[in-house]
Amino acid sequence: MVGNPDFLTDTGQDQAPELQELESPEGELHLRFYVPSGMEFALPATGIKEVLEPSPNQITPIPNASPLLLGTINMRGRVIWVGDLGQFLGDAIPVNTDRSEIPVIAIEDQDTMLGLAVERIVDMDWLDVEQLQMAMNVPDTMAPFLKGEWLLDPESNQFLRLLDQVAILRAARWAA
Repeated sequence: MVGNPDFLTDTGQDQAPELQELESPEGELHLRFYVPSGMEFALPATGIKEVLEPSPNQITPIPNASPLLLGTINMRGRVIWVGDLGQFLGDAIPVNTDRSEIPVIAIEDQDTMLGLAVERIVDMDWLDVEQLQMAMNVPDTMAPFLKGEWLLDPESNQFLRLLDQVAILRAARWAA
């Protein structure tokens, strides 16, 4: 650096360094994913404990449990129930368990944790909650677990629905 002639002279010092504008994200961070029927949902990142991809043989089936529950997994010594989120929301198509890994979103509220098995995780995205609309034309089985929806494409009537992870976690439907 000392050997650099520009360092010792004032050559180049009158040139301002280029300032790079950092984009400030707008909205709140959410995880976007799909259930087997092809519907896209989001969960607030603040309610997600972890995203896992266990193999089907790591999920231990539990006899006489709700058909919505695939079984339990061991996450660093903690036993967590894993449920099929699509079927929980009224989807007729069960999550595909005949594959090497199943995407599971671990949600937590207070000291209760639940794994939600989904078809495919898309990514994390900053979403403007000010643009959230009331969910319209949703099945009665899904409505209590939605905070609202964003209209992604008016032409194809494509929505991104925001789930309420606390309502999902506390639902009596898991025990049925």
